[in-house]
Amino acid sequence: MSEAMLSKVRKLLAQAEDPACTPAESAAFMAKATELIARYGVDRALLAARDPAADPVGDRTVEVVAPYARDKAGLLAAVAEPLRCRCVRRRQGNGFVMHLFGFASDLERVELLFTSLLVQAAHGLAGAVVPAGDHPAAFRRTWLAGFAYVVAERLRAAESKAVAEAGGPSTALVLADRSDRVQRRVAEAYPRLRTAPRRRLAGGGFGSGADAGRRADLGGTGVAGGGAAPGIAG
Repeated sequence: MSEAMLSKVRKLLAQAEDPACTPAESAAFMAKATELIARYGVDRALLAARDPAADPVGDRTVEVVAPYARDKAGLLAAVAEPLRCRCVRRRQGNGFVMHLFGFASDLERVELLFTSLLVQAAHGLAGAVVPAGDHPAAFRRTWLAGFAYVVAERLRAAESKAVAEAGGPSTALVLADRSDRVQRRVAEAYPRLRTAPRRRLAGGGFGSGADAGRRADLGGTGVAGGGAAPGIAG
């Protein structure tokens, strides 16, 4: 990501995380950060269409640790899919190793966003009130599910808007080809990959988490690949 773009996104993130920031102000900062990071992804894709060496297909791993490792892995998947990356979840002790596949620029975007969103989710959970009669762990899992669901929807909308502004159908074809190449890379690495069964959750936190997802800033703070993700307190 260019230094100028990264500087803008960092400033937006810092503004959105300021305790003095109102929900409306945070939403405005978030919208701009989302727009910038989506535009960056499309720009890099179009550049790579002319110069493939500028943005190669690759892979990297991210460790997701307890507590709530499966829920945090779900958040990573929710970020990766709209940004045209794929991830394979592998069990490791009490957590998971998430094997990410994608073009270099998209993998960078995923890690930047995921690291920032984990921090924001931790802050949101810390301030969320568990309703009387609701089990705290169940509430937190559904809270994280709601948070991830809304984040994914917002990222899809931002990506669609960036594609339309960049040229519509022709740009969409470039991106579809990139997605196909990523999927082929996954199939080569995991020829017998199976889809995990849909998870059923009990708890009343989905709506509260979804509200937090709407307020979340989708900028990034910058993080090296392959490290352990920040934790969310149990």
